[in-house]
Amino acid sequence: MMQSRRLDPLLRRAQEHEDAVARELAERQRAHALQESRLEELRRYAEEYASSQMAATSPAQLANRRAFLERLENAVAQQSRTVDSSRARLEAERTRLLLASRDKQVLEQLAASYRAQERKVDERRSQREMDDLGARRVRLAAQSSEGEPA
Repeated sequence: MMQSRRLDPLLRRAQEHEDAVARELAERQRAHALQESRLEELRRYAEEYASSQMAATSPAQLANRRAFLERLENAVAQQSRTVDSSRARLEAERTRLLLASRDKQVLEQLAASYRAQERKVDERRSQREMDDLGARRVRLAAQSSEGEPA
């Protein structure tokens, strides 16, 4: 059996793996974009709330406003950590895709090398067959000319 054909199932699996990792990367990119969007939304809301001129008519309202601003700041900080974590997962997925792509490339190069070797073997075999055929014709021609009266 030819070596290059033996690699076909491996090449298929490598391609499927690369495709799966690419899909996962796309999903991570979507999730990361969503987390970044949420962070921007929270920041915008916190800035708007902090800069709004709400008249606090009592110390209790002022305390409530400060407490709400603090919760907003905490939410922004938490979302920022979520975005950082999401970015790290995204980079890990990019690395996985790069590795999967390299693995597939190595298998493709190996299969191409085997195919090239197999072609050379086939070409040599064909050339030998042609040489043998030519030699047989020469022998037959020589034999038939020996059998003819001169």
